[in-house]
Amino acid sequence: MNTKNLDYLKDELKYTGFGQQLYSALEQHLRQQDPQFQLQLQLSYHNSTVDHTLLFRRSDQTDRYFFNKYEAVLRSPDLDQDRSHTFYINRNGTITTKEAYNLLQGRSVYKELLNAEEQPYKAWVQLDLKTREPSGNYKLKQYHDNYGFDMEKTLQRFHIRELQDPQQKEMLLHSLRKGNQHLVTALENGQEVRRYVEASPQFKTINVYNEQRHAVMRESIQRQEQQELPGRRQVKEKATALREDAEKRQSRRKGQAL
Repeated sequence: MNTKNLDYLKDELKYTGFGQQLYSALEQHLRQQDPQFQLQLQLSYHNSTVDHTLLFRRSDQTDRYFFNKYEAVLRSPDLDQDRSHTFYINRNGTITTKEAYNLLQGRSVYKELLNAEEQPYKAWVQLDLKTREPSGNYKLKQYHDNYGFDMEKTLQRFHIRELQDPQQKEMLLHSLRKGNQHLVTALENGQEVRRYVEASPQFKTINVYNEQRHAVMRESIQRQEQQELPGRRQVKEKATALREDAEKRQSRRKGQAL
């Protein structure tokens, strides 16, 4: 058995999101020198599960094995039928298990990809869940940086507390680029509420959900130009009152001097 190859495949499993659960089965197949084999793993997310079938194949020229692709099948009570898609393992923006789940949910993921000339570029990718390719996979849509969606600028238009802290802001941006629905604290009708937000590059905006993950109007999260945060508003009102008092005192002193 090629131990370096085994370690390499273990790293691929780990960084693609499969963790260490398949290490023992992987090693067993490599010891048996099977020309090709499959591993299976189910992962749970929220109220859904994703069944993964991983495909491995031995080289025709050497004793090295390659992790070529995996099929992900999303099963959810919220769906009329299961959704399946095969994701390939390569240098051209390998999709992790969590990203695969998000894509099958209809969300978008921000990836670094390679064009036909092997030049890197970044784009949001999304599955067209209404269109299947001849291969059986969903058609893939892309929204490049020049498409005009600036997620950070879009978020800044809304009152989201996490944007005020650099570390929390970076965590939020990273999470949304992975295609996650991220829980934030936002201002709504003058009150702070908990809301899930997700990136929607196709429409150059964000989608907003309540804590039960039911969609709400994105405008319910008040825009910066329409509503001041309570703390900032109080400071502003106090400063205005102090300035007005100072002007009145100054006016009275001028009158007395006359």
